Amino acid sequence: MSEPAVLPSPPAGAGVRTGSWFLNGDEAVAEGALAAGCRFFGGYPITPATEIAEVMARRLPGLGGVYIQMEDEIASLAAVLGASWGARKSMTATSGPGFSLMMENYGLGLMTETPCVIVDVMRAGPSTGLPTATSQGDVMQARWGTHGDVGVIALVPSSPQECFDLTVEAFNLSEEYRMPVVVLADEVIGHMRERVVIPPASEIRIVERRVPGAPPSPGFLPFEPGEDLVPPMACAGEGYRVHVTGLTHDERGYPVLDAPTQRRLVGRLLEKVRRNAPRILRCEEVSTEDAEVLVVAYGSVARSAREAVRVLRGKGVKAGLLRPITVWPFPTTRVRALARRVRAIVVPEVNFGQVAYEVDRCARGRARVSLMPLLGGSIHAPGEIADRVEEVLR
Repeated sequence: MSEPAVLPSPPAGAGVRTGSWFLNGDEAVAEGALAAGCRFFGGYPITPATEIAEVMARRLPGLGGVYIQMEDEIASLAAVLGASWGARKSMTATSGPGFSLMMENYGLGLMTETPCVIVDVMRAGPSTGLPTATSQGDVMQARWGTHGDVGVIALVPSSPQECFDLTVEAFNLSEEYRMPVVVLADEVIGHMRERVVIPPASEIRIVERRVPGAPPSPGFLPFEPGEDLVPPMACAGEGYRVHVTGLTHDERGYPVLDAPTQRRLVGRLLEKVRRNAPRILRCEEVSTEDAEVLVVAYGSVARSAREAVRVLRGKGVKAGLLRPITVWPFPTTRVRALARRVRAIVVPEVNFGQVAYEVDRCARGRARVSLMPLLGGSIHAPGEIADRVEEVLR
């Protein structure tokens, strides 16, 4: 039997798009991943995230990458973690039911400090729910879905352009802090089609994972952290002795099942996000300088909230908008500062209260927090948000 033909790898960057494109959010996520250097995708089709997999299946082979459709979402994230340890930037994409199945391996990735990106295009749940309708019901799952104590990073885009930009940023954060990073889009953003500008590769900031500064040696410690609490990453096949386990482990990566090792390891996993939160956090503020009432909104609902603030300002109502772009870690300090200055905070979200509880925790009774819940299927109209703002000010 003859040997199979081996195709040469394309030049670095070949096939990466630039310029202006008319893309939906899912397509923009895929293009952002490719621009960030993602060369492995493992996933399973699920509405409303399937378009991400479809683009990656078409585009990765031309970039020397690999697309693989796994048998389920559990295996998908397992493959992504393995590819990352094989020195490839890796991603998966799913929606709520699939994200639930990924939770065990999400925790494994956090425990083993494996950089990768998980995209969750949220749809209405619980369970199978409304597969083609929007929701924001997975926000707390991204933070608390896996068991144990962990620090997490989750970014929330509000436009197809941000789907591109924040996917690039998610890869950068995952490589810089050695951890899975979640992009929490919602169905409206995933299927919304707008102009997306993809800059030349030279203008896109790309972070590569930190590699060991010393050659392989018997005394090498693969989980010995640097000053920022993040260890460099020695991948399989690079000559280093690497041992990866979900068990509590020491700096060698070997299981050490005692309380001091657990406190040292898990404390560092929490602290590397907490200590670096000021560098990780991203928020947008609109007209908050003199606001008497604050709207806190994210994802697709933030678009309605922005228009509501514009309309209210035209009527003389001093409304402002705080849009968390990084929902985890949460912008606690900023919300607390604004709560000291405003009379009320309105939180419209497409769930029955998730971020609203974080806002209430931060406000500490200084400002009245009014949840505007909306169960999955549609988003708030600007007029509805404006009406609630005027109601809480009466």
